[in-house]
Amino acid sequence: MNPDPQPTTIGEIVVVGDGRMGRALVTALTDARVEVRGPARRGEHARGASVVLLAVPDAAIPAAARAIAPGPLVGHLSGAEGLAVLAPHEAFSLHPLMTVTAQGADFAGAAAAVDGATDRARSAAEAIVDALGMTSFRIAPEDRAAYHAAASIASNFAVTLESFAADLAATAGVPREALVPLVRASIENWAAMGPGALTGPVARKDEATVARQRAAVGERMPDRLDLFDALIAATRELAT
Repeated sequence: MNPDPQPTTIGEIVVVGDGRMGRALVTALTDARVEVRGPARRGEHARGASVVLLAVPDAAIPAAARAIAPGPLVGHLSGAEGLAVLAPHEAFSLHPLMTVTAQGADFAGAAAAVDGATDRARSAAEAIVDALGMTSFRIAPEDRAAYHAAASIASNFAVTLESFAADLAATAGVPREALVPLVRASIENWAAMGPGALTGPVARKDEATVARQRAAVGERMPDRLDLFDALIAATRELAT
């Protein structure tokens, strides 16, 4: 929660979308002393609102936008979509660079990508970001796909990789929980040092150990061997 939040002058915000993101945003905006209504279901007209935030899947944004009565600024929370999907409204986008689980999210301290069809729309997006205790940066339309891919790599692929590690560890009787401190330390080291945080046999050029690891993966999880090989190749490149 944003410490000692001050009331905003944004006006009433209606959040449309009763999913994880919609519920988390309503909670966070309420805590930030922003006038907020919702989360409303898709098809909400949001008459009388100053701002509407569409917390719906990307494919549902155009239909949800068409249902909104004329008047308010309308924004979506997609990292990949541009502003054209919000026609005919005065549009903005606000993508929190943050994962939201069923338990909610603490947006304070995170970053958010913003854009706006007008200065007024972009300013509204930035005001919402500020109210949530986040920092904003602008993403140009031509950069959205690359930006969103980077976010997916950082978040989704990390879960995929750690699940691979946990599944392989389980074949040796090692519980997933035993890997957690290692994962946390690695992420913290990467945050502080970037590629300089790399450790392990590839960084040490210990090819004999890498070969033994590969043999173990091939024996116990042959369906993941291509993934292991690709990761080793990428890690070698990073280590050079």
